[in-house]
Amino acid sequence: MTPIAHRSGMSVAGLLVAGGCIAGPAAVAQTAPADVATVAPGGAPVASAQPAALTGQVGAVDRGRNRLAERTLGVEYQAQPNFYYCGPAATRIALSSQGKALSQDELAKRLGTDEAGTDSALDITRVLNELTGGGYETVEIRDPVAKPAQVDRLRAHLLDALDVDRPVVANVKGTAVDTEGDPHSYEGGHYLTLVGYRDGGDLVRIADPAAPKGGYWMTLEKVANWIAERGYSA
Repeated sequence: MTPIAHRSGMSVAGLLVAGGCIAGPAAVAQTAPADVATVAPGGAPVASAQPAALTGQVGAVDRGRNRLAERTLGVEYQAQPNFYYCGPAATRIALSSQGKALSQDELAKRLGTDEAGTDSALDITRVLNELTGGGYETVEIRDPVAKPAQVDRLRAHLLDALDVDRPVVANVKGTAVDTEGDPHSYEGGHYLTLVGYRDGGDLVRIADPAAPKGGYWMTLEKVANWIAERGYSA
């Protein structure tokens, strides 16, 4: 697939974020932090990618915080109907957890999806915010392999989001193997939805609009490395 610069435009903050189902690497404005950039809905980097405080849902202790050890959201799964609708399909799965059932065609219009895919994780964040009242931000993992701090930050964002019934939409690239040993390969890029966790976030439940079985579990570290050089909406 062609590089991101051939597909995505520059935001007001100078951010380029990779898209999918077919897309390339991302680059971020120099003012952003060195390892992870968080981008507000309007496109401007914010000072920190620290997650919002958790409210409610007290359960097992995870890394010193009161958490549920396991949680999977109820979503309506719908497979993508063609090779380039992964963005609309993943967004629809995320929205279904809040009772919103827009068609993939309607979401494709909102996202600007065409046969080259959905340009940017920023588009996913924008549409999620338009339809949920806000709160989603775009977070990028810049490195080709996620650093431990980036893995931990993804865990924090994922648990914070899922504990308030908000699935995370991730932009991935390459091949990753799930807990059953099945490989999932998207060399051109792909959007999918993170809808659950186990073991305090060590395992992540993925609703994949292109997977034959629809969903699978994967370790957090593998998910972070799959997102590497791309981003997620949380």
